Amino acid sequence: MNEHSAKPHPLDHVVLPVVNIHLARERLGKLGFTVAADARHPFGTENACVFFADKTYLEPLGIASVEESEASARQGNVFTARNQAFRFRCGEEGLSGLAFGSKDAGIDHQNFVGNGSSAGEMLQFTRPMTMPDGSETIAGFKLAFAGDLRAPDLLLFTVERVNPLPADRAALETHANGVTGIIEIALCTPEPTAFAAFVSLAVAQSAVEKTGFGVNIAASNAKISLMTPEGLEAYFDIAGSSADRGLRGRAILFTVADLAVTEAHLAANGVTYTRKNNRILVKPAPGQGTLFAFEETR
Repeated sequence: MNEHSAKPHPLDHVVLPVVNIHLARERLGKLGFTVAADARHPFGTENACVFFADKTYLEPLGIASVEESEASARQGNVFTARNQAFRFRCGEEGLSGLAFGSKDAGIDHQNFVGNGSSAGEMLQFTRPMTMPDGSETIAGFKLAFAGDLRAPDLLLFTVERVNPLPADRAALETHANGVTGIIEIALCTPEPTAFAAFVSLAVAQSAVEKTGFGVNIAASNAKISLMTPEGLEAYFDIAGSSADRGLRGRAILFTVADLAVTEAHLAANGVTYTRKNNRILVKPAPGQGTLFAFEETR
């Protein structure tokens, strides 16, 4: 467990590579999400985030400039290098990374290095951000990266906000589909226990809960489930391949206040979905590279 955090890190955001930001904006809008203004990173990538009331968010990630992105990767930028690698191996869309909130990314980096799990140099950057009222602010970030050579298609990292964003994002956190936050991320692997220590390190959570289909690791605000292909099928109706020996991000479970509202919105927008065990499941589609599941808050 990290010295600087008595409790586990919270899930901060989920990185979702997309073919382009416009397609993601269109798809996410159709699903009933409010999408923030496009924002550009200083190293060639761009995003259009979806913020939730529980302070987690989705980061659909596009490439604004191939030249800048490739140049930064060659210079040792872990974020862009891993984004390129994911797209090459897995296609242009999917779930490539999980970020966890941290008060000290420097200590996280030392922990990752000490455990032989660092994915490379820390990344520190700032970028302008447009707030809902149109005002501009500068957002600053420090990232520490954890990697496992057996799992090249999933990057785990911690993010420390150097000058935290203004707290009032209420307009952006209100969604027509009723989503209030993320309660679970499903990762798939034939051998969940093989990756438990890696995920535990990034989450700063030493307790691991064994399940019938793998292991669960509790961030302070969400559950990270490492499940076998059989588990993925049982819970989310998607086929995982036991031939894929790594660790892949395969589903996001959102919490909603009223599932009927979510269902009505999806139906009105012609979105194909299925019902299973008090959940609505929406399979990946262009602009949405991973399965989205919706469940009522109990």
